[in-house]
Amino acid sequence: MPAIRTALTRFRDRRVGVLGLARSGLAVARALRAGGADVVAWDDDPAALQRALELGAWPGSIDDLPDLAALVVSPGVPLHHPAPHPLVAAARAEGVPITGDVELFAEVVGERPIVGVTGTNGKSTTTALVHHLLVAAGRPAQLGGNIGRPVFDLVLGGEDETLVLELSSFQLDLVETLACRVAVWLNLTPDHLDRHGSLEAYAAAKKRIFAAQRPTDRAVVGIDDPISAAVAEELARSGRHPIRVSVGRLPADGVGVVRDELFDALDGPARAVARLEGLGALRGAHNQQNLACAYAAVRALGLTPEEAVRGLPSFPGLPHRMEEVGRLGRILFVNDSKATNPDAASKSLAAFERIYWIAGGRAGPGGFASLRPFLGRVEKAFLIGEAAAALEAELGDLVPIERCGTLERALDATLAAVRDVGQDAVVLLAPACKSFDQFESYEHRGDAFRELVHTRIAASRVEASA
Repeated sequence: MPAIRTALTRFRDRRVGVLGLARSGLAVARALRAGGADVVAWDDDPAALQRALELGAWPGSIDDLPDLAALVVSPGVPLHHPAPHPLVAAARAEGVPITGDVELFAEVVGERPIVGVTGTNGKSTTTALVHHLLVAAGRPAQLGGNIGRPVFDLVLGGEDETLVLELSSFQLDLVETLACRVAVWLNLTPDHLDRHGSLEAYAAAKKRIFAAQRPTDRAVVGIDDPISAAVAEELARSGRHPIRVSVGRLPADGVGVVRDELFDALDGPARAVARLEGLGALRGAHNQQNLACAYAAVRALGLTPEEAVRGLPSFPGLPHRMEEVGRLGRILFVNDSKATNPDAASKSLAAFERIYWIAGGRAGPGGFASLRPFLGRVEKAFLIGEAAAALEAELGDLVPIERCGTLERALDATLAAVRDVGQDAVVLLAPACKSFDQFESYEHRGDAFRELVHTRIAASRVEASA
C-alpha cells in the first residue's frame, strides 16, 4: 500500500475552527483543508495566522462560531482551569463540539495499532524506545504526538504499521474515542497543576488513555508510585488485566528490573531477559522504568522476549534527557534540561556520584524539599534564574551553593570548581524548573548548555596544546 498524507474528509464542505497555530494546529489545518473543509483559525501570533492563510485558512472571528462543525483546540490552550480560553467558553455556549488533533487522528488511522504513552516523567524516552525496539525487530512503526512530530504530519503506511504516540495530559483532555492497542502509564507526580487545578484533575486527564480501549487491548502500568499503583488496581477491579511494571521487584505476571537485570513473567515462570549495565542512554532507575515499560509494551504487541530486547544496546537516547554532551579529562558533562520539575531532577541526581549541579529557572508549585535526600551526591550547586533564592532557602543547609544568575556564568563557575578535581565527577544540568524565565523552552536551554560545553572543551584543549 503506498504511503498517503492524512486528510480529514469528515468535514468536507463544512466550516471548522482551529484555535492555536503551533505545529499541531498547523498540521490539523492542513489535514482539514486537504479533506475539503473550510478552515477558520485563531492565534495571537500574526506570523502564525499568515502561515494559516498560506494553507487556505482564514482568520476567524466570534461571528464564525455558530457556523462551526467543530473547534479544534491545540494542547496549549486552557480548557478548564483557571478559566477556559474565552473562545473555548464562547464555543461551548454556542454548542460547538470541542476536540483535538489526536482525537481526530484516531478517526482516520483504521486498524493500525496505536501505542499511547503517558506519565509525568519519561514519556519521550519511553515512546522513542518503543519505536526503536519495534524497528529493530523488523516491525514497521512511526513515532509522533507530543514527542515533536504532530500526528497529522505523519504519512501513513500499511495497515500493519504501529503508530507510537507520546500523549500529554493536555492532549488526553481532548480525546473521547482514541483506542490504544497498548496504553502505557509510566508514573504520576504533581505537575501542571496550574493547568488542571488539582492532582485529581491531572490524574483524571491521564486516565483517559484507557477509557476507550477494547477488551483485547492492553494496559501497561508502572506501579512504583502510590497513585500509579492505585490506577493498576482500579483497572484490575474493572476486569482489565494490566501489565504491572516495577523497578526493584518483579510483579506477578509482569515485568521488573532487579539488580540491573530485566525480568519477564508475562507468560510463564519468571526469566531474565537482559542485563542493563552499560546502557548509557538508559542510565538510572527512572530510565530502567522507562525501559521496562517499553519492553512490556512491545511484548503486548506480540514480540518475543528475544525480539523485544534486540534493540536495547543500539538505542541512542534523546537530546536533553541524560544526554552526555562531552568529557574533559575525568569530568563528564550531562544535559538533562528536560528535568523541569523536582521529581525529574531527583532521577538524574540519583544516577550519578560527585555531582556539580546546575539548577534553577522558573519554579513550579510544591517547592524543592523532595530533592533533599539526593543532595549527598552533590559536591556543590550552581543556581540560575528566578528560582535561585528559593532553591538556596530550601537546600542551602545541605550543600554548598553559588548563585550564578545565568547558565553561562554557572558553567564557568562549575569549570573553575572542577578544574583540579582528581577523580571522576559529573557536571549536571538538571534544573528542576521550567525554562521560561531565560529561555524559550527546555530544548533551547539544553542546546545552549551543549554549545557552551563544546566551546569550553575546545578552548581548554587549545590551551593545553599551546
